[in-house]
Amino acid sequence: MSGPYDDVLPTPYEVLDKRAAGLFNGTAKLDRLYVGCRWAEGPAYFPAGRYLIWSDIPNNRMMRYDETDGSVSEFRNPSNYTNGHTVDRQGRLISCEHRGRRVSRTEIDGTITTLAETFHGKRFNSPNDAVVKTDDSIWFTDPAYGIDWDYEGLRSPMEQDGCHVYRIDGKTGVITRVADDFVRPNGLAFSPDEKKLYIVDTGATHVENGPRYIRVFDVDGDKIKNGRLFATCTNGLFDGLRVDEDGRIWTSAGDGVHVYDPDGTLIGKIHVPEVVANVCFGGINRNRLYICGTTSLYAYYVLVRGNKTF
Repeated sequence: MSGPYDDVLPTPYEVLDKRAAGLFNGTAKLDRLYVGCRWAEGPAYFPAGRYLIWSDIPNNRMMRYDETDGSVSEFRNPSNYTNGHTVDRQGRLISCEHRGRRVSRTEIDGTITTLAETFHGKRFNSPNDAVVKTDDSIWFTDPAYGIDWDYEGLRSPMEQDGCHVYRIDGKTGVITRVADDFVRPNGLAFSPDEKKLYIVDTGATHVENGPRYIRVFDVDGDKIKNGRLFATCTNGLFDGLRVDEDGRIWTSAGDGVHVYDPDGTLIGKIHVPEVVANVCFGGINRNRLYICGTTSLYAYYVLVRGNKTF
């Protein structure tokens, strides 16, 4: 099923703290824009073309939603079981590939360039999500979900000594490891001033009573420091997340999208009828929240703008 407003669901928001009172649009509905995925993930919005790219990981394809007419098409098939995507400052698509075990970039002419494939001579596990900083560096997480099972990639032995977080220098391409104390690092996002980096750990998928939280770090040039707990998920697991222009964190969860104040307080929710994997701000005014929920792509207009990140 595709097309605009094929399925319009009731107003889904919940205000948990007065600080969320001005975030949600009481007249807006939750739009189901497409259904037919097995595990929808990794949305990235391209403002110049007014379209969204996202992953359908188990079906080994990338999808494209055209905001101008509501049409949906396959963008790339096969896709190397891509997961997370982002857009760099030059408008190019950055992708994390489970099957390719690499971070790649789709050039303006459509060719694909490998940006990161090995570290210290050993292949990455399965890069999961990425974010671009204004110095053109690319920061990405490398859990093992794409090599643990065949469903989202290809079951393979781990070559790295764990699941870590990395940085690709925007000028030299040199890759450095910036964090090595995660069980399963997942989604990540910078604060609007880029002084903080939020990173999800979904280690509870592999460790009994393991991490199901977001940690926040201080950014010190090409490094991060002072890692500390930011929030613990109250329903399912966090996965992907984005930040709005005022620094609030909008993150996926088991019952929809959870919104956190910068001080770590859960202030509101958008309820979605499927487990949510990732979110992305889009639209002409960056006020349309695109939501990847298991089998479907959803969208909901909010009353704030997403941070103009890359």
